[in-house]
Amino acid sequence: MAGLRVEQHTVGPVMTNCYFAINEDTKEALVIDPGDAADVLTERLKERGVKPVAVLLTHGHFDHAHAARAVADAFDAPVYAHGQEQETLCNPSINLSSMMGEGACAYRADQFVTDGQVLHLAGYDIQTLYTPGHTSGGCCYYIEREQAVFVGDTLFHGSVGRTDFPGGSASVLLRSIEEKLLPLPGQTKVYPGHDDVTTIGWERQHNPFLQRRRV
Repeated sequence: MAGLRVEQHTVGPVMTNCYFAINEDTKEALVIDPGDAADVLTERLKERGVKPVAVLLTHGHFDHAHAARAVADAFDAPVYAHGQEQETLCNPSINLSSMMGEGACAYRADQFVTDGQVLHLAGYDIQTLYTPGHTSGGCCYYIEREQAVFVGDTLFHGSVGRTDFPGGSASVLLRSIEEKLLPLPGQTKVYPGHDDVTTIGWERQHNPFLQRRRV
C-alpha cells in the first residue's frame, strides 16, 4: 500500500499552510484549510490527477477558510468544520476578514462535526479533536493509521496559537493541547497552519509554552 502523501502549499497574505492529504492508493484527497489562491490550488489538484472528496477546516479565520467554497465547488466536495465554529465562519468581525483590504466575508460549511466524531473519507478514518482556545470552535483532524494530525493554529513548532482574537483563551488553548494533542503517540507528525511541520514528541519535550505549563 502506498499510503498517505501530504503536500504543503503556502498561500495568502499571512503565509497559511494549506495541505493536500492524498491517498496514493485511491487517488482521493482531502484539502485542509485552503485559505487563499483557489485557482492555484484547484489547478494543482487537477495536475496531480486526484479527486478531492472533502475540504476540512480547522477553524473559520479568513486565512484558513477564504478559498474553501471555491475549491470545494470545483470538485463537488463538501466543506467540514466543527459545530461550535459556525459563528466564527459567518461573522466577518470574528473571522477577521473585515480587517483585510478585500472586505468583509462570511463563510459556511456543509457538514458540522463534533468532538470525537470519526469521518470516513478518502479511505481513512479521521478523528475530530475539538481544540478550542484559538477560536471557540477550533478542531484538529487525526489520522491514526498514518500517524498524522492537522492542527491549524492550535499548536506550532515550538509555539502555540494566538489567543487575543475573538473567542480566544490562553487557558482553554493550553488545556486543549494537553488533553487532546499531547496524549497522541510521540511519532505523530503535526501539520500546523503556519511554519514548519513538527511531531508530538518534540513538542512535549521542547515547546516552551508547554514546558512552562508544567513548572
